[in-house]
Amino acid sequence: MGALVIVATPIGNLSDISPRALDALRNADLIACEDTRHTIKLLNHFGIQKPLVSYHDFNEEKKAWELGEKIRGGNTIALVSDAGTPGISDPGYRLVRYCRDHELNVVSIPGANAAVTALSASGLPTDEFFFAGFLPSKKAARREKLEELRSLSATLIFYEAPHRIQGTLTDLLEILGDRDACVARELTKIHEEFVFGKLSAIPGKVKTLGEFVIVVAGKVEGERAEANAPLTRDQVLKTLGISRNELYDLFFKK
Repeated sequence: MGALVIVATPIGNLSDISPRALDALRNADLIACEDTRHTIKLLNHFGIQKPLVSYHDFNEEKKAWELGEKIRGGNTIALVSDAGTPGISDPGYRLVRYCRDHELNVVSIPGANAAVTALSASGLPTDEFFFAGFLPSKKAARREKLEELRSLSATLIFYEAPHRIQGTLTDLLEILGDRDACVARELTKIHEEFVFGKLSAIPGKVKTLGEFVIVVAGKVEGERAEANAPLTRDQVLKTLGISRNELYDLFFKK
């Protein structure tokens, strides 16, 4: 019988790949990956030669069916992402769902994951956490999402790109208040770095290079808004239960 084998790959340091993951890649009939150019470097490093097929956000729906049919036909397909565990803020969900819907064998080989790696070294509570992935790129949508997460007591984990890190840190401070946080950069790589402290103090210490994981303390029971976290327009609108246009009409239209 065929199978889908979900293979976690390193997030930076190639030594973090497991012997079981390497065996899975060697034994697969086909390897589905986000970027064939990226995955071929990993395979070449370990002397593995296998046919590759591109499987990413833009072709996932079509490819899920095609690859699923290959598995139904008896092929073993290894699914990898560019880094870390497939399906975690990466393509993979639709293919796994296809296999589940058609009662095909799915095997998950654990390994590196940036969110858990950052959390474990953050110094923040690990007993309960909420992984939010990447926040919306647009400022208004990002702040709206943070408003939804503001009341959670679980430690919050986000991924962020270098060109948005400063803006996101500013929004975190203004929406969540001055909580404890830890920003991890370039995990497992040569320039790995952790910056820990209050959200108000972190931005000036963070280099805007590399890939980021932001870990933020959850809401403490009885927590009040911080003095340096001003009330935003969206918060006012939400409290009043009116739209922006209604607010404008209320104050400016006769």
